[in-house]
Amino acid sequence: MRKIQFAEDQFYHIYNRGVEKRNIFNKEWDYFRFLTGLAEFNTTASVDLKLLLEDKYKNWPSTIIKSKIWKEGEGLVKIHAFCLMPNHYHLFVEQIREGGISAFMHKLAVGYSMYVNKKYERVGPLFQGPFKACLVDNETYLTHLLRYIHLNPVDLIEPNWKKEGVKDWKKVIEFLRSYKWSSFHDYDGKSTYPNIISKEFLFDLLGGVKGHREFLQAWLLKDIDEIQDLTFE
Repeated sequence: MRKIQFAEDQFYHIYNRGVEKRNIFNKEWDYFRFLTGLAEFNTTASVDLKLLLEDKYKNWPSTIIKSKIWKEGEGLVKIHAFCLMPNHYHLFVEQIREGGISAFMHKLAVGYSMYVNKKYERVGPLFQGPFKACLVDNETYLTHLLRYIHLNPVDLIEPNWKKEGVKDWKKVIEFLRSYKWSSFHDYDGKSTYPNIISKEFLFDLLGGVKGHREFLQAWLLKDIDEIQDLTFE
């Protein structure tokens, strides 16, 4: 039994990684397939996996997340932020209906695992057990977690940034703008994933694009201590 009980209108950090820390995303197409799941499985309606193979998805990534196959008002969660890394993912979600997180994550994990196992002709579990979840119950967690998620890809260019700090912010911001697999873009003035992200609450809280960017660059080494229980470290 999962210790945490999900409740409506509460925020949660959801994360998981590959079994034995193996990659869960091997090619660009894999990232797009997971992103499609974030959009299409966030619904009370049943989703036929075959629909994800219809013509509108044959042009990935040009049409990715620009349309969806379910109607408005059927959502299970609000996804306020996300980041996909080669061997793990982070989601910052708010449950908006009873059982929403459990239903959404079940469809997301099963759908993506089936895709990977079929594509790569593998068997067995893809993820390191059930997804991890932490309640985000104060404003410190709320804001620091958003920053942590959007800075997560910095691991790929400055592996020690969490211990030593960011050495070159200009380089980091340029890299984050080039990194496709994060909601950073939507908080940086673009509408990259309109059918995934619900950014209004945190975007307004931080003061828009300028406020978000300044908040990222105000990262201090002690900030990791604020969210230690919400990370893989």
